Amino acid sequence: MYEQIPFQSFLKDLKDRMKKVYREQEETDRLILPRGIPSGLLNEIMPVNPLSVSIPCEFGGRGGRIDEILATLSAASYESLALSLTLGINSGLFIQPVVKYAREEVKGVIFSKFMNDGNMGGLMITEPGFGTDALNMQTSFIARDDGHFQIRGTKHWAGLTGSAQYWLLTAREMGVSGELKRDIDFFICDVTQPGQKIVVDELFDNLGLHQIPYGRNLIDIHVPASHRLVPKTTGIKLLLDLLHRSRLHFPGMALGFIQRMMDEAFDHCRHRRAGGHSLIHYDQVQQRLARLQASFTIASAMCAYSSQNAGLEHDLSASSMVANSIKSFVTDLMQEAAQSLVQLTGAKAYRFSHIGGRGIIDSRPFQIFEGSNDMLYAQVAEGLIKRMKKSREHNLYSFLKHYRHTENAARAMQDQLQFDLLTTLPQRKLVELGKIVSRIVSMELVITLGSKGFRQDMVDNAMVEIRQEVSGLLGTFKMNNSPQIVEDYSDGSSWFTL
Repeated sequence: MYEQIPFQSFLKDLKDRMKKVYREQEETDRLILPRGIPSGLLNEIMPVNPLSVSIPCEFGGRGGRIDEILATLSAASYESLALSLTLGINSGLFIQPVVKYAREEVKGVIFSKFMNDGNMGGLMITEPGFGTDALNMQTSFIARDDGHFQIRGTKHWAGLTGSAQYWLLTAREMGVSGELKRDIDFFICDVTQPGQKIVVDELFDNLGLHQIPYGRNLIDIHVPASHRLVPKTTGIKLLLDLLHRSRLHFPGMALGFIQRMMDEAFDHCRHRRAGGHSLIHYDQVQQRLARLQASFTIASAMCAYSSQNAGLEHDLSASSMVANSIKSFVTDLMQEAAQSLVQLTGAKAYRFSHIGGRGIIDSRPFQIFEGSNDMLYAQVAEGLIKRMKKSREHNLYSFLKHYRHTENAARAMQDQLQFDLLTTLPQRKLVELGKIVSRIVSMELVITLGSKGFRQDMVDNAMVEIRQEVSGLLGTFKMNNSPQIVEDYSDGSSWFTL
């Protein structure tokens, strides 16, 4: 057993180093503009070993406590969303699946390299022709006679492309007749070993998150049979458990980022004067600041939930409704927070070197990767309707007041939720309904946070903000707003001829 310093001391050291790197070094642009992870950043921050929070104690780590992981992600995102995501990729998409599903004989070597050599790991799922449709991936594997699996395919948009030493690769088994089986398997690849090198065919010019390299990867490798993950039941359930747990880590990355946007906004509005007053005295400014504070409270409530429900001891394969609600809503709040900071700050924030301008483009992909929010909202609604059909309940309020993730929030909004829900809805209405449900789920988490002692005035403000947003979403949902696209629009659509 390794002796660890107290977590608060560990976190303070990490925060001090990150602040030095991101805010106190003179050559700030050198750290912001280049693609990939700057060596100076790694040399300064990695000695603290921030990934140790995800590694079990028997391998020298801090034990993989979810509350410590989320607090570390939040501390990192306060300074750099790209750094926080780098830690999140390593933790949620590589280390935790390896801890839970890898064979014991391979864990020691891998985690030793993480703890002692600064190695990193990532996950490759997405393919050029199969993004959201991941279950139809074409990367294949076959078993060889020498105790190895041969894996062939192409993967792209994997964070840390060309930088990580370890990868989890997803593939489908190829049958004797050449067809791909339905289930998915996971394999650990060590690119430093013979026969396991992944060829980076192209590095992408990603708009934001410049410190994280993305690209297209060509795979034709041989991995030992011992490096195949062992699912509890099926590979698809393993994938769902992995993704839902990762989505429950998003509040950690979101919280620090939203707090930074909020702190920057308050600081600017207190000191910037217009019309003889500081900006903070204006009502519309206060509305934006109140919304930022509500977002901070909501993300805090989500972190509290995840800290108790996202541990490896939980099977999260069936937790799509709450995991998708949390991921989609909190990432919407991230983008909104960055937009508000830029709006409040004005032209000064419309620069890549400003935390607000950079925050807009760095937070935007969070609404896309690990499930586009439109898709996740639709899945939340479909899950709700499926549950309502199973319970033979048609009234939205009657169902939500008995559903464990919404019972208290539903009662707080009884008047607005008291209507029968159609079980057949167009996709656009499913997205709208999913947004409504995600807010109600989040209100439930805020209520729970308040009951644990979080300051009540901030809880009350968050409740008001959520209730107001749900009211607007319900108004849109109940409208018969189904405009149709006009594909051949050129005839009769020129104002100039009129």
